[in-house]
Amino acid sequence: MSEIPLHYLSAVELGRLIREKRLSSVELTRLYLERLEKIGRSLNAVAELTPELALAQARQADEELAKGYSRGPLHGVPYGAKDLLATKNIPTRWGSPAHKDQIFNYDATVIRKLREAGAVLVAKLSMIELAGGGGYDSPAASLEGPCRCPWNPSRWAGGSSSGSGAAVSAGLVGFALGTETWGSITVPAAFCGISGLRPTYGRVSRHGAMTLCWTLDKIGPMARSAEDCGFILQAIAGPDPLDATCAPIGFRFRAQPLVSRRRRPIRLGVLPHDTSKVPEVQKAFEEALAVFRERNFHIEEASYPPDIPYNEAASLIVMAEGSAAFEGLIRSERLQLLADPQQQAGLIAGLSISSADYLRAQRIRKIAIQALNALWARFDLLIAPTLLTVAPEVSKPLSAGTEPWGGNGGPGNLAGWPSLSIPMGFGKENLPLGLEIIGPPGGEEAILALGMTYQRETDWHRKHPSL
Repeated sequence: MSEIPLHYLSAVELGRLIREKRLSSVELTRLYLERLEKIGRSLNAVAELTPELALAQARQADEELAKGYSRGPLHGVPYGAKDLLATKNIPTRWGSPAHKDQIFNYDATVIRKLREAGAVLVAKLSMIELAGGGGYDSPAASLEGPCRCPWNPSRWAGGSSSGSGAAVSAGLVGFALGTETWGSITVPAAFCGISGLRPTYGRVSRHGAMTLCWTLDKIGPMARSAEDCGFILQAIAGPDPLDATCAPIGFRFRAQPLVSRRRRPIRLGVLPHDTSKVPEVQKAFEEALAVFRERNFHIEEASYPPDIPYNEAASLIVMAEGSAAFEGLIRSERLQLLADPQQQAGLIAGLSISSADYLRAQRIRKIAIQALNALWARFDLLIAPTLLTVAPEVSKPLSAGTEPWGGNGGPGNLAGWPSLSIPMGFGKENLPLGLEIIGPPGGEEAILALGMTYQRETDWHRKHPSL
């Protein structure tokens, strides 16, 4: 631990130092605020700093801990929230030039729950405008400009939870909250070399979060380790009367690695991925598989049920629901304020989707979920490279890349499955690669446990950029 700079320690480690009185929350909060101002703004990761609120919450944390009252592992740990989560009397701009003056008079449920857990809100973090609901082709499709990867600022941090990924990676916050509809947690986690958890649909309340797609949106933690993600999920999960889609039970994290025994080995299914053009990704993935083989995990090939248009159905649902959510904006002159013309065109096109096409996509979704869930009779978890590419250049259109992106965002999000992306080494130009672990609905405990197993045997999650 001593070899790693303070600002790059995990949330669990920071919380322990604070509870042991070896570090004060105020001291740590000031450090992160300084780094957010100096480094975060240069990376375009900051939407809004919250110094007054943060220092008040940090002082309260120190006072409570001095009296022997601990709220848990996150007590006193500074964090950042993606700027689509409502924060009382603090701007919540949705990454959108059309919403730059927007302020709510209440907190999102996840913000309230983290406050109750004693965490300290130091910043709202940048994002792709409107979470990319209309589609986008430019890393600069954000009110703050293109969010840059801390490992190489000429590369993109990923979207749409760009600032959350960059801020954790650069050691600007102890952890962050992101959201995912289709890859918006796992992509920046992979590009930035951090751990990011997409929970099961309905696991976490979305009250106070910008609506992009009612039937796909999810809120999850982005942090330095799988263990961090588990404790953050424990703090934010659970029922909420303000969100009718929220699960009626919470989540209790046991913080134990996954053990595969010879009598009942854990069955890992390797999802198909074509790494013929990216041998460095295949090499890193094979090394990851070797870690599991050495620990008696049973590994065999898996595949999605064929002849189901997973991505097409998910894309149509996102377009239809996103355009419905933003119909008022689309029919106003403010639409022209958005940074990416493709986003403008995509939102307009979404209003033309017929009810018949939308219902057809939902029927396909039902068929897909039934077919996909049949995989859990053969496998306990599924694994694959998170993506087949490293972070792309920030100055070029996203469509200009020559390497395939790959990924499992379509089927996994369509089915509401949880997923964890963790660091898996480095690819071209020493840029991070991600390993994705996917589980059945409600399978976060097993996903996190496998992530902890891997991270106890490797140190990729301990690597950090020199910032």
